[in-house]
Amino acid sequence: MAQVQPVIILPEGTKRTHGRSAQRNNILAARAVADTVRTTLGPKGMDKMLVDNMGEVIVTNDGVTILKEMTIEHPTAKMIVEVAKTQEAEVGDGTTTAVVIAGELLKKAEELIDLEIHPTVIAKGYALAEQKAQEILSTISEKVTEADTEILKKIASTAMTGKGADQDKTKLAEIAIAAVRQVMERSSSAVSVSKEDIKIEKRAGASIDDSELIKGILVDKERLHEGMPKTVKNARIALIDTPVEIKNTEIDAKIQIDEPDQLQAFLTQEENMLRSMVDKIAKTGANVLFCQKGIDDMAQHFLAKKGIYAVRRVAKSDLERLSRATQAKIVSNLDEISAEDLGSAGLVEEQKVGDDNMTYVRDCSNPKSVTILVRGGTNHIVDEIKRAVEDAICDLSAALVDGKVVAGAGAPELEMSRGIKKYAESLAGREQLAVLAYSEAIEVIPRTLAENGGLDPIDIMTELKSQHEKGMKWSGVNVFTGRPMDAWKQGVIEPLRIKTQAISSATEVASMILRIDDVIASGQKTAPEKEGSPMGAGMHGMGGMSGGGMPEY
Repeated sequence: MAQVQPVIILPEGTKRTHGRSAQRNNILAARAVADTVRTTLGPKGMDKMLVDNMGEVIVTNDGVTILKEMTIEHPTAKMIVEVAKTQEAEVGDGTTTAVVIAGELLKKAEELIDLEIHPTVIAKGYALAEQKAQEILSTISEKVTEADTEILKKIASTAMTGKGADQDKTKLAEIAIAAVRQVMERSSSAVSVSKEDIKIEKRAGASIDDSELIKGILVDKERLHEGMPKTVKNARIALIDTPVEIKNTEIDAKIQIDEPDQLQAFLTQEENMLRSMVDKIAKTGANVLFCQKGIDDMAQHFLAKKGIYAVRRVAKSDLERLSRATQAKIVSNLDEISAEDLGSAGLVEEQKVGDDNMTYVRDCSNPKSVTILVRGGTNHIVDEIKRAVEDAICDLSAALVDGKVVAGAGAPELEMSRGIKKYAESLAGREQLAVLAYSEAIEVIPRTLAENGGLDPIDIMTELKSQHEKGMKWSGVNVFTGRPMDAWKQGVIEPLRIKTQAISSATEVASMILRIDDVIASGQKTAPEKEGSPMGAGMHGMGGMSGGGMPEY
């Protein structure tokens, strides 16, 4: 009998796993990522220290920061990181929750696969359960408006709990609320908040309590010339994105000077051109100038003589924020600048913050862009406080835009789990097992909160389930007393969108990973064989299919 020649379709070095082995590897990788951030969840969550190859250190318990800074190579693990990034982009908080739920859904799915339930059946069951979970969340949510100051304070405080800001979270919460209220836009039908309009500057060297809200913009630049005023009251502000310099010609040009008088005339002409530019600015009545481009040394001298406070090389984003804060128009042509283009501020001054001189633009009239200056004892503390304030702003924005909130402390997850279990009773077939598995997976959040708080998860989960059966929908984990609590009354409140987005993203990525039954990883590229090589062009793939396992990541 003639020997059958194997058919080679993949290049040499390709690694392939398929079937149950591929599914197990993918689930294992995803769960490893979830387990990495799981211990950071809740008020008693622990921090992670991340050290990059340059020796830079980050200490944080912010899920998306941890996952972004980790060097993750496994393709399935990267998909879990995408869940965190999506959560961050859509809500700005709840990244750890989303990743932990995704990991638990895959853990439960693996148990069902071992029972010979097909992955597509599990995915369908998960989709049904997710739809029911969203209905339950919508039903149990409470309304909130910008007038509900106490609820807004609780939302901001909840967002910052466990992130190094606990002692000062009351003041930071008030700052975050004031900032969001200042920049929010109201219409007859909706509220909108642009988080880009809230600039957060951080500086080490003072206590967290020294953090402040500036009703205007803090620009990380100093005035250009010692002759310029250090403080300008009742500022009239000009914003330009064109240089106050003599432009170079766009074609190569040579100027030939034969006499000393010609040189002097050339320099005088250049000086007059710069003087003319400054005069155009001064005639508008401006006493403060922010320029996106450069300002010539001679022009700086003329500006100082006119008593104009000038800053150059301002970032485009800062120039746009200044426009929204002061109502100034950004001018691109000095010939067109007029008094109508100017903005106003109560005070513009240079102050030393930490080791740097910075420009404060304060007391703007109804600014639509503001700055929060975050202070702290060390750079690591300031970085973590900044992340906490960002989470508070994102949570407040989501709550006000959607107008709906829920209590935290694991209460919504327990309520969802209870409702999904009842829903499963109405189903027949194997999807029912997947829906039941989903309801158990959702419980990972209160269980993890209990574990991270050093509590016995079995005892507290039993007690919590009993209370939810009695209709106590906001009963959650109190990690400080070790007892159940009414999370709403205790002020643990989160925007509804954190939960809806986390459930949606986690379910989608878990279903996608479950459907993968073949992983083909390309080998390293090698130099092509030279013509005439005994291997020949068609022989590179020999053994390409023989690699049984995935490479280690």
